[in-house]
Amino acid sequence: MVFANIDIHAYEGMVDFHIFGDSTKIFGKAVTVHFLVNEIFMVFFFGIATKEITESVLPGGALNPVRKAINPLMGTLGGVFGPAGLFFLLAWIFYGGGDDLSIVANGWGIPTATDIALAWLVARIVFGHSHPAVNFLLLLAVADDAIGLGIIAVFYPDPEHPVAPSWLLLVVAGMAVAYVMRRFQVMHWPVYILIAGGLSWVGLVKSSIEPALALVVIVPFLPGPRTTHGLFEEDEHELEHTHPGGSEAVPAQVVAAKTPEEAMELHHQHAPLDAFEHHLKLPVDFGLFFFAFMNAGVAFASITQVTFIVLTSLIVGKMVGITLFSWVGVWLGFPLPEGMGVKHLFVAAIVAGLGLTVALFVAGKAYEDPAFQDPAKMGAVLSAGAAVIAFIVGRMLKVKDGKD
Repeated sequence: MVFANIDIHAYEGMVDFHIFGDSTKIFGKAVTVHFLVNEIFMVFFFGIATKEITESVLPGGALNPVRKAINPLMGTLGGVFGPAGLFFLLAWIFYGGGDDLSIVANGWGIPTATDIALAWLVARIVFGHSHPAVNFLLLLAVADDAIGLGIIAVFYPDPEHPVAPSWLLLVVAGMAVAYVMRRFQVMHWPVYILIAGGLSWVGLVKSSIEPALALVVIVPFLPGPRTTHGLFEEDEHELEHTHPGGSEAVPAQVVAAKTPEEAMELHHQHAPLDAFEHHLKLPVDFGLFFFAFMNAGVAFASITQVTFIVLTSLIVGKMVGITLFSWVGVWLGFPLPEGMGVKHLFVAAIVAGLGLTVALFVAGKAYEDPAFQDPAKMGAVLSAGAAVIAFIVGRMLKVKDGKD
């Protein structure tokens, strides 16, 4: 934002720089810095998000068994319908009767998703390390982003390249290859990503569906760990045992190995699903800076009614939608997690208004015209203010661990 407001032309020149020359294209798309970040790097970001979703349905995960996830999933629906409904309402209030209404309304998907990493970090600060509201919010954010991925794929195809569904057969082929590799117990995650993921990426590019979603259908085929303790649980929660011949503590799944060789292999290696995240999480977190740099460079002059619509839909829409739907879940007999009350739900719903990463991504897909895209991105960036609001309200309501 600083760069764009100092010299917008230099900023745009950097973002649209053709790395290999103007004539170099991949499947008809110019190889710019923006292309490499948004359509190749973001493949791995959404892959990591999919890994969290996949892990959550494994035994011990936050979605297993399904019944204990009903209330946060109800909140997830509120976190989609609330912001989308408020977005349509505000678009009608500000643009109703004008020619721009249909254009502005197309951005309804921008406020529907929550930034998983930021929400998790802020929740731990607001509620404390081990508060049940942290896992509640994390589950909600993961399910929220799963819906967001579907919204991107279905509602925001590339307008310059009409959808060609026949090319989706390549995506199916990638899934089939991943399944076969899993059946043959291929234990190296790069093989899945390069071969199966490559087929999926080409299929999505040629079908004119967002290629950043290529790994969403591949990552679930990666073999997972034998045991799991849910999302983002610390290693200290793992059951530990001692080797018969020594004092080294090892995971319970290693002790369960049938042979010493298998035990050593399990002790020194992650399952492919875990290894995928283990090796890529840090580069992806670091790379998100470049994604933000490529997408958040908007001039302050770009603040318009669209900025207000996006920002209000994220913070107020999420807060009202999540709180209302989760309360309905309690009324229907699906309680909040033990140790979590209405005040914790309310603050968690505010934290969920952090839509930065995915909101920026969708804003770039929803609007072609910079007159609408830049203000929408500004609203997504300003949603980081939800963290400050949540911290203040959390202190007022005393929601942190150890406070009454």
